[in-house]
Amino acid sequence: MELLAIHHIAIICSDYQRAKHFYTQILKLPIIHEQYRAERNSYKLDLALPNGSQIELFSFSGAPKRPSYPEAQGLRHLAFAVKDISQAKTYLEKNNVTVEQIRVDEITGKRFTFFADPDDLPLELYEV
Repeated sequence: MELLAIHHIAIICSDYQRAKHFYTQILKLPIIHEQYRAERNSYKLDLALPNGSQIELFSFSGAPKRPSYPEAQGLRHLAFAVKDISQAKTYLEKNNVTVEQIRVDEITGKRFTFFADPDDLPLELYEV
């Protein structure tokens, strides 16, 4: 078996319209496909990233909250590569997204910072 890449990341949100706005309008991810599944009273939204990977955004009624930030077991955070972290931080802040101070990875020397989606899912910007 040979793993080739990450195909998609699945995220369950508490407020579908708020999360959809965040990921499509603030983060500017294009919609591949949106579907309402009446039998589940649930939306599924497929979003594209430039490298071909995707984010699947789901709404499920009554889904439990994340236990802690960000040190819960399981997925720690989702990191997005950016060319200019200062510009990306400024853009997010102008769109009322709270962004932590930019730090430097002591191992790679690369700059990074964290912010959160509307459900407090930890997201990272990593300068490449």
